[in-house]
Amino acid sequence: MDTMQQQAMAAAQEARRHGRIKALETALRRIEAGEFGWYDECGEFIGVRRLDLEPTVMRCLDCAG
Repeated sequence: MDTMQQQAMAAAQEARRHGRIKALETALRRIEAGEFGWYDECGEFIGVRRLDLEPTVMRCLDCAG
């Protein structure tokens, strides 16, 4: 049972790591395209402090709430 739990935890960690890599790659593409920091749906700037904390954020604070 312990081995199965460890395998499940390792798989979940790998999935989180993969998701983080994809989010960072998306942020880099947005930087290259000059779109970084802007939320597509409402057209508002996401905010420097919010991006400093998490550069992969895709929504402005109003829309995220």
